[in-house]
Amino acid sequence: MPKVTFFNLPDDKQDKLIHAAKEEFSRVPLAKASISNIVNAAQIPRGSFYQYFEDKSDAFFYLLNIKIQENRERMVELIQKNEGDIFKTISDLFEYLITEQDQNLHFMKNIFLNMDHRIEHEFERSFHWYDTDKQMNELNQMINKRNLNMENEDEYKYIIKILGSVLIRSVIEKYSLDLSIEKAIKEFSKEMVLLKKGLHK
Repeated sequence: MPKVTFFNLPDDKQDKLIHAAKEEFSRVPLAKASISNIVNAAQIPRGSFYQYFEDKSDAFFYLLNIKIQENRERMVELIQKNEGDIFKTISDLFEYLITEQDQNLHFMKNIFLNMDHRIEHEFERSFHWYDTDKQMNELNQMINKRNLNMENEDEYKYIIKILGSVLIRSVIEKYSLDLSIEKAIKEFSKEMVLLKKGLHK
């Protein structure tokens, strides 16, 4: 999380620094990212970077959490559009994630191809629709549970975990195998059909 000094910056300076960091994390994964490249692009002294962030990981996870929030907002739109159909929503979200444009595409690709435990944990929070977060509870209420093959809330949690895990693995597979968008969607659709046979009434 950025330090208070970052949020005290004018919006244009915040945007410039965030843009510079995102460019670097889109170019290379976190482990290879250079703070020098970030501060040079943002046109700030290196020391100023540490006034705003603890280190490059701090900046990276701030950007990741911005993306997680965007994904949550996108899920709300998709759930509403699909009238609570979780399978159609997950399928649409998969397509959304693999068709990111421009800088977002490279940023997301680096996230998925270099996913470690912490990154995976943060990203999976996008699918914790059963936690105590207000937005997640709102998402939870939108899901049409009547069409799910479940007997209680514990089973519902496992269904969401399964779907979220399949989604993340499929995005990683798309990038690691360099699948075309059409091929990736086709393969993901097959998995959704099989899962739906067991999880959908």
